[in-house]
Amino acid sequence: MTVQDVDRVSFAEEWERWHRAHEQALADPHGFLAITSLRWLSPDPTRFEDAPGAWSSGPEGVVVELADGEELTIDGTAVHGRYVFGAIAERASLYAGYDDAVIEIAKRGGHDIVRPRHPGNPLRTDFTRTPAYAPDPHWVRPGRYLPFDEPRAITVGAVAEGLEHVYDAPGQVEFELDGETFRLTAFNGKRPGALMALLTDATSGVTTYAANRSLQIDAPDENGRVTLDFNRATNLPCAYTDLATCPLPPTENRLPVAIEAGEKIPLERGGRP
Repeated sequence: MTVQDVDRVSFAEEWERWHRAHEQALADPHGFLAITSLRWLSPDPTRFEDAPGAWSSGPEGVVVELADGEELTIDGTAVHGRYVFGAIAERASLYAGYDDAVIEIAKRGGHDIVRPRHPGNPLRTDFTRTPAYAPDPHWVRPGRYLPFDEPRAITVGAVAEGLEHVYDAPGQVEFELDGETFRLTAFNGKRPGALMALLTDATSGVTTYAANRSLQIDAPDENGRVTLDFNRATNLPCAYTDLATCPLPPTENRLPVAIEAGEKIPLERGGRP
């Protein structure tokens, strides 16, 4: 099917439905816009103003020591006193309830962290929408999946200074744009077999967020064919808040062309409507 074959009205309506659902998830009462602080844990128990208890990280993993009258809810059960969360896997998160808030306990770049999420955080309550390019079928590009013989561990930087992330890359996706061929290193996506690419391009820092955007790619078919819909290139949480640890794209994913599709710089970062 060519761009000329696409029903542009239906195409735009489908994109609007998708983007509306994406924004609703972003603005969830306990989503990234609700984060009020990013706390890097140490062996010394430390109290924070936006979370109950004294938090530490040591041989037992993450531990919280709740004072009299303090309570967390974990898996529907109220806990008091000293509670051991244990070792947390890289990029994993656990969640504990506290009044109308949620406390995220996680590991990022080898460091244990705590990120309280309060529904009343102004970043969330003031959020309206994210500007984006008008959806255009031109930016739906056929591609080809090129699997590696074995998944490769790829180390990338992070928006948090001094932090690094390591992702398994199963392969690359190749696509053409205006007569040129490009390849993106792909990481594992949200669903089994699906892929995800982090990228920047010539619009980055101009009309789109400078550090990164993310593109979800459905699983390749039996012939390795994939579709890259750049209309659905989205911002990562770091585009909205400094309390994120988002990864940066690998060098080969910094495209020299302008991908004038997908989400733009958020209004919260000075983006234009």
